Amino acid sequence: MSKIFVAGSISIRQLDPMVKARIDSIVAGDHTVIIGDANGADSSVQAYLSSKDAAQIVVYCSGPKPRNNLGGWAVVCVDARHAAPGTRAYFTAKDIEMAKAADFGLMIWDARSTGTLHNVMELLLRGKVAVVFINTTRSFLTVRGVEQLERLLSFMAAPALHRAQDKLDLRSRFSQLRNGQAAMFADAG
Repeated sequence: MSKIFVAGSISIRQLDPMVKARIDSIVAGDHTVIIGDANGADSSVQAYLSSKDAAQIVVYCSGPKPRNNLGGWAVVCVDARHAAPGTRAYFTAKDIEMAKAADFGLMIWDARSTGTLHNVMELLLRGKVAVVFINTTRSFLTVRGVEQLERLLSFMAAPALHRAQDKLDLRSRFSQLRNGQAAMFADAG
């Protein structure tokens, strides 16, 4: 079965019923959920999965032990010694490994979080699809490429978009994604 990278914004502490329904479908389909150990969406999803007695869960953490593992599931500890503990680079190490391990992504986004946006882009760079629940509009957007990523960014307020540009260097990321998509089409021909 598939591995689904489930993640989201730290600001999201309550799961929308629409997100719970998606998670229920993932569990019912015998897919493996790979999830981080952060507070917010990660710990909320963990709590929900634990309440459902879900078993096929793997918790990823940067460093020697997870901050949250509410179901006592299997753990993958990602080596993040290249970065100072607690920094963005430290926690991003596990996110990149989850994007590599996953077949798909389910992201729960507050239309501000650069971490969740980064996860979507990491999946896209690897040719993988991210289904994003946009918490502010209570809607899903399936992101398969640059066009849908641009649509996703349209949900951000200007200050959040500027912050994302500064933190993630969006122009460079879009260039990487466009080049990657062009290469995929060239290989298919």
